[in-house]
Amino acid sequence: MTLHTPSSPAELAAVVAAARSTGTPLAVAGGGTRAGLGRPVQAAATVSTARLSGLTLYEPAELVIAAMAGTPLREVTEALAAKGQRLPFEPMDHRRLYGSTGEPTVGGVAAANVSGPARINLGAARDSMIGLKFVNGLSEDVKSGGRVMKNVTGLDLVKALAGSFGTLAVFHEVCFKVLPVAEGERTLVVAGLSIPRAVEALSAALGSPFEPTGAAHLPAAAGEAARTLIRIEGFSASLAYRTDALSKLLTPFGAIETLEADASATLWAGIRDAALFAGTDEAVWRFSVPPSAAPALAERLAPLSPRLVLDWGGGLVWAGIAAAGDAGAKAVHAAAKAASGHATLARAPDQVRLAVDVFSPPAAPLMAIQRKMKMSFDPAGVLNPGRMYPGV
Repeated sequence: MTLHTPSSPAELAAVVAAARSTGTPLAVAGGGTRAGLGRPVQAAATVSTARLSGLTLYEPAELVIAAMAGTPLREVTEALAAKGQRLPFEPMDHRRLYGSTGEPTVGGVAAANVSGPARINLGAARDSMIGLKFVNGLSEDVKSGGRVMKNVTGLDLVKALAGSFGTLAVFHEVCFKVLPVAEGERTLVVAGLSIPRAVEALSAALGSPFEPTGAAHLPAAAGEAARTLIRIEGFSASLAYRTDALSKLLTPFGAIETLEADASATLWAGIRDAALFAGTDEAVWRFSVPPSAAPALAERLAPLSPRLVLDWGGGLVWAGIAAAGDAGAKAVHAAAKAASGHATLARAPDQVRLAVDVFSPPAAPLMAIQRKMKMSFDPAGVLNPGRMYPGV
């Protein structure tokens, strides 16, 4: 397979123009850490953003940072940490789930809208994206949004392209708003709750005025009871008050254990990265549902004997299911639809991901919109063809 490694937006546009003129499908690659996410792309060539790297703007006082798409995410987080700042959406690192190597990139995070546990409080990656530069399938170099919060022109386009998995455009620069690092964090743990009872506890915490930045439920494992987790962050005095108040609020659900600082951070890094499923041969499904629907979803999935992890107060459900056959795809999508949500096959062998719906099929009107967007941005269909849906 031919590998293109442009080092400038102009070179990137030239690669896409050549592919369009010859009808050559292009796979879009960054650090390669999320290659297992989505349907396998059948392409004759790959365009990599690896050489489109480096910070292009950082204004700590303005809480904004911009970087080229191939910039390792580590470089961005290290630059922010040096100034006591962070990306608010806590992006997942897929290397643990896939056993992949390489470095996650800024462009990959934006293209897949990669977000972690803090999404329930601080928003998704797309909510922090305020500017985007990209080359579409017409080889046009486009700028949308800006580099300051007051410049919101084109912001809706930025949000629309976040999570498009490289099927509409190849990003070459992304600009994010950032936030200060919290002074401290604590996690409240309630052991032994069932999923319905855990969702009640998580909902109570999230409905309180104490602003949790994490709300998850881990299954029982290795002789350890199931754990329901609430994370709070902030200044020391605030943490002390909110820990006490949340403990009282959660008293009806059982005894409360409190994890401090490093222990809390390590636990949430594992939740963020779906570490429970690392190194297993399970297919891994990711559900997005209304939190109140999580218990019913768990019940519908029970015949598949899944291992379940709940995040976002029950709005995000990870399920490990045997990868044999269709990895339970028919039952999984039916369960997601019944729960008024959708499912994504986050990990499975290539042959399974080629044979089943990796993403829940949208309703006909929504699919029509998807196809119109594809035709508008990439009429020749050369960018990551089929990554999300056949023909898209």
